[in-house]
Amino acid sequence: MEQEKKESATYTHGHHPSVLRSHTWRTAANSAAYLLPHLRPDMHILDIGCGPGTITVDLARLVPQGHITGLELSPSVLEQARSLASSQSLTNITFLSADANALPFEEGTFDLVLCHQVLQHVRDPVHILREMRRVTKEGGLVAARESDYAGFVWYPPTPGLDVWRETYLKVCRANGGEPNAGRMVHAWAKQAGFAREEIKCSSSNWCYSTTEEVDWWSGLWAERTVASEFGRTARENAGVDAAELEGIARAWREWGAEEDAWFSVPSGEVLCVKGGRW
Repeated sequence: MEQEKKESATYTHGHHPSVLRSHTWRTAANSAAYLLPHLRPDMHILDIGCGPGTITVDLARLVPQGHITGLELSPSVLEQARSLASSQSLTNITFLSADANALPFEEGTFDLVLCHQVLQHVRDPVHILREMRRVTKEGGLVAARESDYAGFVWYPPTPGLDVWRETYLKVCRANGGEPNAGRMVHAWAKQAGFAREEIKCSSSNWCYSTTEEVDWWSGLWAERTVASEFGRTARENAGVDAAELEGIARAWREWGAEEDAWFSVPSGEVLCVKGGRW
């Protein structure tokens, strides 16, 4: 019998409060707009790597006659997701802990299977896309949205943030991931078995420019750099010392204090129709 495949990469961000502040900001509107026109009220959806469930809960409201399952490898964050769903009296939603490398569902179970900012953190993104394809019905959709760290743009130029990006790229790859997944996700989809005519590509950005947005973004990254799983794996897996991390955190705070601070985060998106064409 073939041994069940398990995730071997280390999730670069972890679930520190500074990370969850970022993840709970995400909504279907700001993180999944590319797939919203394709939803039907009776859809059965699987959301892989759902984290605290904010996108999942939004989608549940859009499929009132359907059902959505939120799947997360780390069980600790799912209590927050369940609490959010309960607070909004949603009954068409289920959360469970499982590894996306071996999805616990039969072939052709779901109308839509999606992941958001997940494939960049896994050892074998093509295998996970194959699993997503397997559990999708014929004519159903597989969707993925991934950021691209080399494409991040900010103003004003801040040498310390250049150091942050180079450090992040090194740490993510040392952990087994690919931080520039956004530009690759369409190619991974083809390697996972989708034909070119089954794949629709797009891209979109998050932009932080108001005083409140800049304060939030710079503050969470300053804290994340030294206090989250990123800081620990930077030291243990990538040889980055504590002084370097403190310097990066300081650069984030200095950039955040700039009057004209502006930051753009691009993501690549694919929407794949199984056994059909666009």
